[in-house]
Amino acid sequence: MTEQTALPDAPGTGGAGAKPDAAVVRDALGVGVAVGLSGFAFGVTSAGSGLTLAQTCALSLLVFTGASQFALVGALAAGGNPLTAAAGAFFLGVRNAFYGLRLSQLLALPRAVRPFAAQWVIDETTAVALAQPTRRAVRIGFTLTGLTLYVLWNLTTLLGALGAEAIGDTDAWGLDAAGPAVFLALLAPMLKDTTERAVAALAVLLGLGLLPVLPAGVPVLVAALAAPLVLWARGRRAGGTEDDGAARGAAEGDGAVRGAAEGEDGR
Repeated sequence: MTEQTALPDAPGTGGAGAKPDAAVVRDALGVGVAVGLSGFAFGVTSAGSGLTLAQTCALSLLVFTGASQFALVGALAAGGNPLTAAAGAFFLGVRNAFYGLRLSQLLALPRAVRPFAAQWVIDETTAVALAQPTRRAVRIGFTLTGLTLYVLWNLTTLLGALGAEAIGDTDAWGLDAAGPAVFLALLAPMLKDTTERAVAALAVLLGLGLLPVLPAGVPVLVAALAAPLVLWARGRRAGGTEDDGAARGAAEGDGAVRGAAEGEDGR
């Protein structure tokens, strides 16, 4: 990814590398509306897991990170310990802290505003912000995506929870699968290279394989080990390749020295 630590402050839409405000607004609204509507699935899943309407809405208002919310209610629905479920949700949400480190450079917001902006540091706002070429576009994209998504996510969470109470048993409708389906739909397009696909595949194998033998909520914690395991294997493979290349280079060098020596002897 191109380094963008010092973005230009484009005052308008002109200038090299600038992007029209209308295009940024279109991208931000597209992401915000598309993902915000999936809050309905969370509301249904959460209510079907036994959480009250107030608890469900509080999760969306205060936590506001979809994957962690789905992980929490999914673990609780499976009968997991609340502390274990919360731990799994916490580790999924830790990634947002790393997003914040990057976005703090790109947004360059006043210190007083940063605590409020931190609530909107999630996958979608980060993706839209990183796609912008100027600081003005970054701020517009981040703010509009965050505002649209926050409002719609909380509204559809409320509607989903109310709807779940009206339709009764969500398992009978198959709505318990809505949360994982939404998460997979968001995740799949992000897997762009072999390493990312390997991490995802190993995480799935660990999560599903350990599901029958570990308490609910624990398999997702173990699945988090997929990333360091794949990176470790990749590092060993890369190290082995470099060692083989160095050995071949040394062998070729020795051959060249011997050839030169033989040539000297021949002369």
